[in-house]
Amino acid sequence: MLEWRRRREPSLLMLGLSPLIAIGLTMLIGMIVFTAMGYDGFHAVGSIFLTPFLEPQRWGDIGVKGAPLVMIALGLAIGFRANVWNIGAEGQYVMGAIAGTGVALLTYDMTGWWILPAMALAGILGGMAWAAIPAFLRVKLQVSEILTSLMLTYVAVQLLYFLVRGPWKDPGGFNFPQTRMFTADQTLPTVLEGTLVHLGIPAALVLAIIAWLLMEKTTAGYAIKVVGLAPAAARHGGFSAARTTWATMLVSGALAGLAGLFEAAGPFGQLTPQFPVGYGFTAIIVAFLGRLNPLGIVFGGIVLAGTYVGGEIAQSTVRLPQAATGLFQATLLFMLLATDVLVRWRIGFKRRAA
Repeated sequence: MLEWRRRREPSLLMLGLSPLIAIGLTMLIGMIVFTAMGYDGFHAVGSIFLTPFLEPQRWGDIGVKGAPLVMIALGLAIGFRANVWNIGAEGQYVMGAIAGTGVALLTYDMTGWWILPAMALAGILGGMAWAAIPAFLRVKLQVSEILTSLMLTYVAVQLLYFLVRGPWKDPGGFNFPQTRMFTADQTLPTVLEGTLVHLGIPAALVLAIIAWLLMEKTTAGYAIKVVGLAPAAARHGGFSAARTTWATMLVSGALAGLAGLFEAAGPFGQLTPQFPVGYGFTAIIVAFLGRLNPLGIVFGGIVLAGTYVGGEIAQSTVRLPQAATGLFQATLLFMLLATDVLVRWRIGFKRRAA
């Protein structure tokens, strides 16, 4: 008879293998579900998980969608390491885009290399300001940052809707709810000529390396880990939980805001009601798929970006509904949490009593 046995120490092997097992189980479940719904399950799963990586012309699309996921997930992972649960990165992403777009509209008739950096700085500050609200409420009033950050997301989205339908509406946009298109000085430059690969992609990789150095090679990174794992030991060692909460929330908000500005100044080129695409929520899956490790998050970002691109392919080739992408992403998170049991537990055979 099979039984669960607790491991003496967490398995490093399963820590690395469980994300791969989760991906495999997600593919298997997807085949079963879509076949039962009357679709070609094998073709559907292949289109979502394999086609984007097997066709080189899709790699640029993966990079464009993966960059904001990686940037947001890096900030979330730093907070999660300290037991600071920022679930409202989507709102900070939107506020960063709003702040950066405000600078773009103010400088619309100007030219100069300094405009895009000013927009990026505004995006960072916008995300930080929105993250500072739940940080203040947690530190001063002990209010759960999970609830406050999440609820503020809907405030940010409604503010976006108000702006693009009201004071920021493009006067030459045929009454569509959108801002003016950004000018050349307000748009991210492309890295590879003739492709969609913009400056935000290498920026995301550089940020991942910086985050890894911060977490693994600095006292600040060590303090974040100690506060998360052993709060009593952190207090004894002089590490302030309040300062850690402020720092991690502000860093998380800054990266989400920068991702929002990069998305507005890159693929969108303006603000529209369709701008909130759920990257802030998907980045939570990316963070856990990458084991809260900045380098692992790059892998997680590529995988989840592939599901976005693959979902678009499956809509045209297999006629899957748009919600299929969300279904796969949610299943992946569930499978990842389920397979994490194998890190601390293993399956063995129960010995029969003599």
